[in-house]
Amino acid sequence: MLALTQRFVDFSVLTRNLPALALLGFGAAMLYGVGFSSIEAVHNAAHDTRHATGFPCH
Repeated sequence: MLALTQRFVDFSVLTRNLPALALLGFGAAMLYGVGFSSIEAVHNAAHDTRHATGFPCH
């Protein structure tokens, strides 16, 4: 006879949401890092992207 068992893994809320929180943090770092860049071409690209998506920046 073959006995089948089920394993239930109880992940905490933080463990389940960690990838989303990491991605949110990375996105915020990229937005502010590129937006305040001293390299003019990079800053202008971020500025144009903000306008294209309707995000106010002025």
